[in-house]
Amino acid sequence: MMHAVGSIFWNAEERRVRALWRLLSFTLLLGITTALLSFALAKSVLPFLPPGDWTTLLFQTIITTGATLITLGLAARFLDRRPLADYGFHLGRRWWLDFTFGLALGALLMLGIFLVEWGLGWLEVVAFRPAREGARALTALFPPLVLFLGVGFYEEAITRGYLLHNLAEGLRFLPLGKRGPLLLAWVLTSLLFGALHLGNPNATWQSTVNLVSAGLFLGLGYILTGELAIPIGVHITWNFFQGAVFGFPVSGLNMFAHVSLFVVEQRGPIAWTGGPFGPEGGWLGLLAPLVGMALTWAWVRGRTSPATV
Repeated sequence: MMHAVGSIFWNAEERRVRALWRLLSFTLLLGITTALLSFALAKSVLPFLPPGDWTTLLFQTIITTGATLITLGLAARFLDRRPLADYGFHLGRRWWLDFTFGLALGALLMLGIFLVEWGLGWLEVVAFRPAREGARALTALFPPLVLFLGVGFYEEAITRGYLLHNLAEGLRFLPLGKRGPLLLAWVLTSLLFGALHLGNPNATWQSTVNLVSAGLFLGLGYILTGELAIPIGVHITWNFFQGAVFGFPVSGLNMFAHVSLFVVEQRGPIAWTGGPFGPEGGWLGLLAPLVGMALTWAWVRGRTSPATV
């Protein structure tokens, strides 16, 4: 009887706690680590951040990035019993090549959205800041760059690197075949990715659907390669070019308009442009991830046979 109860929590064959308890423990540990870092760094970091409406967000990003690194290290050692690199960080030549592709892809897709809206007359470029402010306009991009580097890393490390990986292992008891658990975990974590943005300003059912598709897009690179290089790269430049370069709202957050390279005014149909939520709230925000998935598949197939996590 005791053995049966114990087996609910402990996998004797793998010599570690079962996936459900690993996921719950990771979430709890991440919350505790984040709270402790926030308390420890509030007086030593926050006063030195540049003033602005998004200073608190930048501070939270720094805290969450540090907490994610610490929690992943602890989880790898004590919960998962696996090397930290197995979360998608085998940092070899291929990893950095995929990362560069991801950076280029995220920038290309957002450029495409900008050009479509501009070509259709759905936005007007009011100003181009470097032409007026010179080097100061470029310097102002540094804090948003730090912010989006952190967000791209920790959201992908948590959602794809840890949750998707462990959820796929935990679903192996289902009669889904060899790849079924992995594909189901991909879908479930994409649904979670969309749900996590429900509380953002100006969120709608359409923005939630689009962000689920964005989650599938980001997860595809991980599914095909077993690495986080492509997802992290795409996530960084998608957000950076969206907010800091083209001046769109980023998932409902419109706090980058005062530093973006382009100053724009949107006039097009909200159903397509996303309006106050940004491109991720309109149909263009659904089409772009679909194009991105096709290009990701072509890239991975072109350079090697797809691997899986």
